[in-house]
Amino acid sequence: MARLSADSPVIHPDCQVTETRFGRFVEIGQGSRLSHSEIGDYSYCDRYADIANATVGKFANIAAFTRIGPSDHPMGNASLHHFLYRSADYWDDAGHDEGFFARRRARRCVIGHDSWIGHGAIVRPEVTVAIGAVVAAGAVVTRDVAPYTIVAGVPAAPLRERLPKAVADRLIALGWWDWDHDRLRAALEDFRTLPAEAFLERHGG
Repeated sequence: MARLSADSPVIHPDCQVTETRFGRFVEIGQGSRLSHSEIGDYSYCDRYADIANATVGKFANIAAFTRIGPSDHPMGNASLHHFLYRSADYWDDAGHDEGFFARRRARRCVIGHDSWIGHGAIVRPEVTVAIGAVVAAGAVVTRDVAPYTIVAGVPAAPLRERLPKAVADRLIALGWWDWDHDRLRAALEDFRTLPAEAFLERHGG
């Protein structure tokens, strides 16, 4: 019997999950923390990923110890400390600054379909990593990443195209990530063995 299912995500021990929606065939690695996010069909994260205020597409590959949408501190105020907004933790007569948390949740990070976020990478709030893109291990992504582009470094900069633009455009038009489960199974051998261009020729892209 298949380990993953369409019915409910596989969430490994010691995870913290807050107001997060999961698609089908999703897996969340041990010790990960997810908050105010959406995880698309077939996407997974490895151990100790930290994902906040993010929309993750389908078939996203998120490695261990990554941070997606890490929160900011109020740098323009007299203090950076979270007593400013987590005030009820410090005083019985003070409430949390709910407006601060609402603004933080509105700064969405977007991870595209079939993307790969490498080990220990950080993707800043309000950044989009587009379809098919790759973020190298340890990179800090501060700007949007174009489709099927590989980025690396601190701050992350483009290294090269993952696939030629003409092929990438055809894959986006094909949109195989929207295929149903049975169609994916029928094409499994082609996914495994064919280069992208040959796959497109066979599957009408």
